[in-house]
Amino acid sequence: MNLYRTAAIVTLFSALEHGLGFLYRIILSRTLGSEGLGVYQVALTVFAVFLTICSSGLPITLSRVISKHRAKKYKRGEHAATTAAVLITLSVSVPLTVLLFVCRTSFSAVFSDKRCADLFYIFLIGLSFTSVYAIIRGSFWGNKRFFAYSLIELIEEIVMIVMGVLLLIVLPTGAADVNKAGIAVLISYLCSFSIASVYFFARGGRLTSPKGELLPLLKASLPVTAMRTTSSLMSSLISVLFPMRLMAAGSSSARAMSEYGVVYGMVMPVLMIPSSLIGSIALVLVPELSESFYRGEREKVSALVEKALNATLLIACMLIPFFLACGEGVGVMLYSNAESGKIIEKSALMLLPMSITMISTSLLNSLGCEKQTLGIFTLGSFAMLLSVWFLPRYLGSGALVFGMGCDYVLCAVCSLLLLRKKTGKLRSGRYVLKLLAAFVPVSAVCILAKVLLMRYLSYLPALVLTVFVGMGSEIAALKLLKLLDFRALISRFFGRRKEAGTE
Repeated sequence: MNLYRTAAIVTLFSALEHGLGFLYRIILSRTLGSEGLGVYQVALTVFAVFLTICSSGLPITLSRVISKHRAKKYKRGEHAATTAAVLITLSVSVPLTVLLFVCRTSFSAVFSDKRCADLFYIFLIGLSFTSVYAIIRGSFWGNKRFFAYSLIELIEEIVMIVMGVLLLIVLPTGAADVNKAGIAVLISYLCSFSIASVYFFARGGRLTSPKGELLPLLKASLPVTAMRTTSSLMSSLISVLFPMRLMAAGSSSARAMSEYGVVYGMVMPVLMIPSSLIGSIALVLVPELSESFYRGEREKVSALVEKALNATLLIACMLIPFFLACGEGVGVMLYSNAESGKIIEKSALMLLPMSITMISTSLLNSLGCEKQTLGIFTLGSFAMLLSVWFLPRYLGSGALVFGMGCDYVLCAVCSLLLLRKKTGKLRSGRYVLKLLAAFVPVSAVCILAKVLLMRYLSYLPALVLTVFVGMGSEIAALKLLKLLDFRALISRFFGRRKEAGTE
């Protein structure tokens, strides 16, 4: 299957997964409320720290190691590396789970709200299962089994949503609503682990001696794990620090938790919409990029990086006009919360550095730059922390969004400079200028259309028509400036050339 068709299929699955997850987030916001959503998000954020410690650096490192062995046609090395990754994650996750349950009373003091602690321990039951699933998923990634990778991810999302709806809405129980949501997540973890394990062994996967792979894999994965663990710790720190700083500025405890819930539970899912498409690009290109890098094919590496960056920039620029014009309406329609919509509008331009950071981090890790990406992340996180500490008194919840913006801008600039150093050149400069020439006017058209339509139509029809006007403007701009060759794209998608090893 050719690269374009594979990317299209993965994107379809990813869009379905994120679309369903987005709808579920709406259900949670309406059943739990902004305060309950804040509790849910805090518990999930702290759990993410331990999940990151146990497995986060291993899947991408394993996929890169498998790509390296594939390039050398060394099958035993693939099995040994997978076994090593499983042993590493179990040696961390099992003792950690036991320790946290033994010290439950002491650890629960970390949370300012008892509901967060109860929910965290529901998530914790699934720590080892979802950690091993992450390793198996990494082996699928390295072997270019994108269909299985994407399908199981989609099934996990569907199971979580179905169980969540059943527990929260259909089946009356005495448990708290946030705990029901946590049980749904736990069931989805167990389900994805079971399906992935069966598929792994059915397709010839084996657990063999990890000799020769254990220490190199651990050493290579540590920088990525450190970066993502720091990211999770930073998120956890902010989940505690931000409400505290808001309270110091005069907000009540309930108001502070609600503000956090609005930003992380309502605004961020909308801003992360590009991540599903960008994740698909990374998923398909990273194994190809790693193999080309280890074969010394410098020109191919440069070309793949250019394709990834151009596609990412296009995705972000296509969404920005809609966020600028319709952000407030999105917040009202999805969450019945005008405040979330206003933040979405103000954060629209952040999509650009955010998207660049997402794709460039994946590309750099596939090129063996894990230590450098850790340093870049640390720099961005420091800016975020400064904003959350000093600015809530002046900006309120805007301090959190401002900090994110500073974080992503710093990371995007530094990552692009490093990519240029690694590949010798970045050839996306002219493409960026053409994008600006296209989407600045499109943004203006969308905003103007919304203002005019709001004068003569009711809220919803005006919003829908604004979206259609924006879509028409974008298609016209893409064709006029030749930013996207539709005929070539269709030809490549329906091409018959097959990529070896791709499902």
